[in-house]
Amino acid sequence: MNAKRVGTFPAAVFAGGGYVWDEVLEYRVWCHPEEGGDDYYYAFATYPKAFAFSKRTREAEEPLALIRQRQYINEPEPGKFVHVKKTRLTEWPVAFLSRPRRTPRTIPDFLSPNAPANRLDILRGTAKAARKRATKK
Repeated sequence: MNAKRVGTFPAAVFAGGGYVWDEVLEYRVWCHPEEGGDDYYYAFATYPKAFAFSKRTREAEEPLALIRQRQYINEPEPGKFVHVKKTRLTEWPVAFLSRPRRTPRTIPDFLSPNAPANRLDILRGTAKAARKRATKK
């Protein structure tokens, strides 16, 4: 993340999706005026600052992470996955960042016919551990 760029990214981006992430660009706290008006957000370089702001601000949501996906997985219909090699920005719940960052093998392994039964294990970074557990049985 380049802290100097925090707050310079477009407000209108994708929301969620894509399964993988490459970079966290900033943390956003969206606010919704109770008396009407347009929604707005504050951008932060760190999650702790965004979280503290969200807790002390009455009209604020929980922080979201603005991420860059240089490649991602599209699911146009349930169970049909497509590798998209195009950069996009999207907002994610911060909890999704517990998934490991995308590597050069993440998407090809996810789409492989030899992928584990639960493909999400690849995204969670637990596929090798799950495979080892299965072979021990």
